[in-house]
Amino acid sequence: MTTPDETPQPESTPQPEPTPQQEPATSTRQSLAGPLIALVAGAACLWASSRMTWVEVTSSDGLGEERTTDLLGSTWFGALTPLALTLVAAIAAVFAVRGWLRRVLGVVIALIGAAAAVPPIALLAGTGPTQDRAAALAELPGRAEVTHLQTYSQPAVLALIGAVLAFVAGVLLTRKPPTEATLGAKYDAPAARKADATRRVAEADAAEPGQAPGQLSERTLWDALDAGEDPTAGRDDETKGKG
Repeated sequence: MTTPDETPQPESTPQPEPTPQQEPATSTRQSLAGPLIALVAGAACLWASSRMTWVEVTSSDGLGEERTTDLLGSTWFGALTPLALTLVAAIAAVFAVRGWLRRVLGVVIALIGAAAAVPPIALLAGTGPTQDRAAALAELPGRAEVTHLQTYSQPAVLALIGAVLAFVAGVLLTRKPPTEATLGAKYDAPAARKADATRRVAEADAAEPGQAPGQLSERTLWDALDAGEDPTAGRDDETKGKG
């Protein structure tokens, strides 16, 4: 009997525990967040750099005024735009493959990042036949000569950042997620899950007299029933014996 001062406390509703399928899926999404963010940022940097002026060429043919030609990143490094689009396609490929295929994809992405880093590094370092290359890309007339050449470091730095981000994304994808083996071998295979449930039921039924059998989750009970096992058989016999 309760006193007037005592009010019955509402029973707390137990919160459902996350299922085994939800836990690996959450961990997998978290492990892919870093590579995906790096891929998106890297592709954006490469694309933006391809639309910027890398080199400005001033030429004169001796007959008229000097001519100025702007060479965009997509012109100076023709593969810059295709590499950016490849990184965008790789974002979808990350979700389409798994296991060793995803690690192979990571190696390919890392190689793309390494290749994309070469032209900006060469431009920033001032190596290579920059003037001859600029004259060829600007499509100057035969008698025209390059009188001034201006290179811009900002687009090259932006492309280099995108290349580094792509390389980091590839390296992260080559690392095996800690939950990948569990997700593929146990939770994605119904037969393996049922076999595991059968084993748990058998271990619980084999408990010594007087010892509490192991607690079985609702999913384990259903998996055991699907496998043809009766998870309550041993417990019913034990209850009748005690009675």
